[in-house]
Amino acid sequence: MLCQEIIDILQQQSPERCACGWDNVGLLVGDTQREVNTVYIALDATDGAIAEAIGAGAEMLLTHHPMLFQPIKRVTTEDFIGRRVIRLIQHGISYYAMHTNFDVRGMAQLAASKMGLKECQVLDVTFQQGEMQEGIGAAGMLPREMALAECAELVKYVFDVSQVKVFGSLKEGVRKAAICPGSGKSTVGQAIQLGAQVLVTGDIDHHTGIDAAAQGLAIIDAGHYGVEKMFIPYMGAYLKEHTQGLKVLEQPLKQPFSYC
Repeated sequence: MLCQEIIDILQQQSPERCACGWDNVGLLVGDTQREVNTVYIALDATDGAIAEAIGAGAEMLLTHHPMLFQPIKRVTTEDFIGRRVIRLIQHGISYYAMHTNFDVRGMAQLAASKMGLKECQVLDVTFQQGEMQEGIGAAGMLPREMALAECAELVKYVFDVSQVKVFGSLKEGVRKAAICPGSGKSTVGQAIQLGAQVLVTGDIDHHTGIDAAAQGLAIIDAGHYGVEKMFIPYMGAYLKEHTQGLKVLEQPLKQPFSYC
């Protein structure tokens, strides 16, 4: 398949127009007319992921987080981003990123489904036309009221993480939950406004956590990687379903840090 044909299929899932204005999504390195037989999927375009894509003979790398966020003035081996771009080009690998467009069309719905949320609303609205809303994250009703401690166990189970950080009283009952995969600090206000009693997300700092709890919003921080790693198997299954003859490989799931 041509790279552009794969891009067209990815656009059906998460159109680039759905991305936030500050984001950088789409084909960031490569040639739309490149013949692609193998796609390698990872969460980030790290040195390891690129090496794995090269080793697998992939002609295309697909990630959630864009490797290139800010404009760069030069591409050289003196910079780690430059080295990555050069390696991709040297090995003929086209690189495509699906970030906030996937958050809007994919990640929120998938996360809410895993949590079993019902009567869902958009957490952070990024686009509205009439009554139709799109955006990042979701808020909805848990299957039943449960203690915050039990909700934390549910999060650990459905997102397959070994531990979570919790702000709030573990004995307090929660019924309405908000979820923002990735870094959800900016959605605390929206979660409170929608009446959520708990927010499941990642990258919550000390002050954000204790301030949210003081306003009646518990926080379950399952880690940025912990809640977003589902991108890899989801997109792997999506490409396998919507293509024929394309080899789709997924980076093994492994958090990029260790607890000591």
